[in-house]
Amino acid sequence: MAKATFAAGCFWGVESAFAQVNGVVATTVGYTGGPTAAPSYEQVCTGRTGHAEAVELDYDSAVVTYEQLLDLFWELHDPTQMNRQGWDVGTQYRSAIFTHTPEQAAAARASRAALEKSGAHNRPIATEIVAAGPFHPAEDYHQRYFEKRGIAPACHARGPAAGERGR
Repeated sequence: MAKATFAAGCFWGVESAFAQVNGVVATTVGYTGGPTAAPSYEQVCTGRTGHAEAVELDYDSAVVTYEQLLDLFWELHDPTQMNRQGWDVGTQYRSAIFTHTPEQAAAARASRAALEKSGAHNRPIATEIVAAGPFHPAEDYHQRYFEKRGIAPACHARGPAAGERGR
C-alpha cells in the first residue's frame, strides 16, 4: 500500500472525489503542513497553525498510479490560487502536494511543469510541493462528510475564483 497527501481547498469535496477512485482503499481528511501539534478544526480555521486542510490516501499502486492521482488533483481545483478555492479563503485552503517519497516529489514536479507548459491556465501554478510531515486526522464528523449525510458533494474548487481558465 502507498500513501499520497493532497490539499486542494475544502477537504470534504477533495476526499469525496478521491474516495471514488478505483485503487484508493482509504481516505482520511486532516491537517498537515504546519508546526502546530494536534490542531483542531477551529484552530486551523484561524490561519495561525500553518496547516492546510488535506486528504491522505492509502492506495494500491498496482491499480492506480501516483500520476493518475496527480491528474485528478489538478482537475479538482484551481491550482493558480495561492490561498483560496472557490468561496473558501485562507492559508488552510492552499493548493499543495505533500510527497512521501523522492519518486513522488519528482512525479509531482514533472506534473506541475507539464501543466504550466500546457497553457491550461492564464496564471502561474501556485501549488506548493513539499515533503510530507505529520498528518493530523480531522475530527470524526469531518470524515466522509458527504457520504455520512447522504448529500451530493458540494464544496470543492469550483467557485468565483476558479473562473480564470484559458484555452
